[in-house]
Amino acid sequence: MKSKITHFLVLLLLFSIFVLISASAFQSEDSDDIFTKYYQLFQELGFYEQVYQDRNRIQPYTNNPRYWQYKNEPVLLLGGTDQDNLFNHPDIWPFGLESHLDLMVRYGGNYIRNTMSSRDMGNEWAFGKNEDGFYDLNTWNDEYWDRFRNLLEMAYERDIIVQIEIWDRFDFARDPWNLNPFNPKNNINYTSEESTLPEVIETHPIHLENPFFRSTGSQEDNPLLRSFQKAFVDKMLSISLEFPNVLYCISNETNESPHWSDFWAYHLFKRAQGADVLIFVTEMWDAWDLSDPEHDATFDKPDMYRYVDISQNNHQRGEQHWINAQKARNERLSDGKRPMNSVKIYGGRIHGGELLEGAQKFWRNIFGGFATSRFHRSRPFFAYGLGLSVEALYQMKSMRMLEEKINFFEGEPANDLLMNREEDEAYAFSENNGNTAVFFTDGGEVSLSINPDGGTYRLKWLDISNSRWLEADTAGIKSGELMLTAPGGGQWVVVISPNMQVKSQ
Repeated sequence: MKSKITHFLVLLLLFSIFVLISASAFQSEDSDDIFTKYYQLFQELGFYEQVYQDRNRIQPYTNNPRYWQYKNEPVLLLGGTDQDNLFNHPDIWPFGLESHLDLMVRYGGNYIRNTMSSRDMGNEWAFGKNEDGFYDLNTWNDEYWDRFRNLLEMAYERDIIVQIEIWDRFDFARDPWNLNPFNPKNNINYTSEESTLPEVIETHPIHLENPFFRSTGSQEDNPLLRSFQKAFVDKMLSISLEFPNVLYCISNETNESPHWSDFWAYHLFKRAQGADVLIFVTEMWDAWDLSDPEHDATFDKPDMYRYVDISQNNHQRGEQHWINAQKARNERLSDGKRPMNSVKIYGGRIHGGELLEGAQKFWRNIFGGFATSRFHRSRPFFAYGLGLSVEALYQMKSMRMLEEKINFFEGEPANDLLMNREEDEAYAFSENNGNTAVFFTDGGEVSLSINPDGGTYRLKWLDISNSRWLEADTAGIKSGELMLTAPGGGQWVVVISPNMQVKSQ
């Protein structure tokens, strides 16, 4: 009885501190100077311990938090789709959204990206219109939200993890801004003078011309605009918090102030806390260089951003793509407590190299210890990535075939085992039990450092582009070095297993 009273008094004291800090630090929840202290207080109140008991929700893997677990099992998240705002394309070519998801799952995919964007032809916007055709930001467009729910339901039924991006800056500039309900010329709720929002924005969003992304209390403090922004986010959460298969990202490749991101991260967390639901939030920064100070805002706030997405590193090519990611992993995420996601892989003529480079990035990511790897959208004549193309399907299928031999959750990138290696020629990943996989980007020959005591090793080659295993071979080792020569050009993986201790064939 005494311990219960003590526990109650501790909780009461913490709550009192919470109230005092809130009152003294700011008058409104819209100030974000104290968001991190809020987060720490929630931890001290036992919130994480309570909701972590629901192991069926997507969350970092208990035994290795560099990866995710879902339904109490570790999951390697792979994917590719032909749109980024997938929910808003119910009739996606060729046979609709459900067929699109089924095809991805059939070839090993379990991970999609969903921006809340509306800038493509045939998309719906979130808000309702009045009889005169103007948007009323106090009403909803049911079709938009029904599409969103339908996507989450279909994904849940297929054990697909959905990574949501709430604010896509490309909806708020140039032609899409002309159609956007938040544009004062399109709604009945405020004028340009009242909202400070311009009616025309002709520049790329990188130029930060739209004050839409500066509405928080620690920026330009625009409570009128912020009230409608909050309503939109809360409506989204009223649907998404029901689903255990959702990850959250604040923005699509933003270069706005971290104050914007922190505000919404806290807002999401608070709403989830009120629903007794655990969620994981990150921000995606625009800088292609992971050492850019932009990325500090997530790297340096592990209590708020409990995973990172470094998709913009996929603008890099070849060896530099690997080097930058490994530096971030080993220096900025060295404690191993956060998953590192890559929700869009460039490589398909528009950004980040040609199609082969995009496929190579998919493998570099996983061999580099990433928790996720997903191909960016592919469109005729405007391919930003491999999307859900035939090539992407075989890449995913081959990765699942390799996963049957290599346990990525119990291993580490192992390029230090490779010798006589040319730049961007090959990459290694090694399990704790000694099983090692070596990925060849386009044929080649390298040496693998092996236990000098010798022994017999089993080699099995995977033809990635054709998702086909070759017949296994054996090699006796005496010198502590094993020469590996890819059977041909193109992408290959070889699995080397010591002492014939291999997973079932």
